[in-house]
Amino acid sequence: MTAITEQPETASELKGQLWLGELGKRGLAAEQIDLLQAIESTGSISAAAKAVGISYKTAWERVDTMNNMSRQPLVSRAVGGARGGGTALTDFGQQIVAGFVSLQAAHQEFLQQLGRKVQSLNDVAGFMSKGYLKTSIRNQFRGEVVRVIQGAVNNEVHVKISRHDDMVAIISDESCTLLGLQPGVEVMLLIEPGNIMLSPDTAVKVSARNRLTGCVARIVKGAVNSDVVLELGDTKTLTVSVSNGSLADLAFETGQLVAAFFKASNVVLLTEG
Repeated sequence: MTAITEQPETASELKGQLWLGELGKRGLAAEQIDLLQAIESTGSISAAAKAVGISYKTAWERVDTMNNMSRQPLVSRAVGGARGGGTALTDFGQQIVAGFVSLQAAHQEFLQQLGRKVQSLNDVAGFMSKGYLKTSIRNQFRGEVVRVIQGAVNNEVHVKISRHDDMVAIISDESCTLLGLQPGVEVMLLIEPGNIMLSPDTAVKVSARNRLTGCVARIVKGAVNSDVVLELGDTKTLTVSVSNGSLADLAFETGQLVAAFFKASNVVLLTEG
């Protein structure tokens, strides 16, 4: 006796997304790797952005985020030279790209093998279409908690984001316990560009708990506000949103050393479960 199975109008297709991270933590995805490969082949952020179909501004934001979230820099920025400077992958960045490309090939082969064993994925595909959490906050850093100072209601959490820079966050004691914050715990830090103040006077005294100094790497002008991107060292960058009026008054120039200030209460901490 032969069973007749009704075929669906549209066949399901098994798809997967490969992320490269430490101990299962999300790190690099295919779109970042594509940009890194374009940077390696062109030696230019502008040319790389065009090659992968994104804007120059988006390309720099992705590079800044990758370097900020990595313990070792992936992209280095050369200044001067016979070609007037450029952008290139570090040795670590080249290793990451080579490893990811190899993993992609193995991952695709695995999906093809698994797909041949699966009869229907309609229910699974519908369930998994919810996606995952994203954030619009552009300043993202990965760091390690080095100190927690307990208060009556709120705690002061000190996080090291590079060899030279720490950030301080103020969170409730309840949230501190919920996140399991203690020295040695790895966290993510988010800071809205609009919550950061800039001053050309690096010695100025302010009440804001966080104080960072950096050189102006680039200024991206908008209709009302402009983004000022600071190089903090160790390939870490900080993006600050400044009104065009203030930008004209401050007259920042590329390469200028400036100070950035923001309150500890404006730092958001996340942990990965």
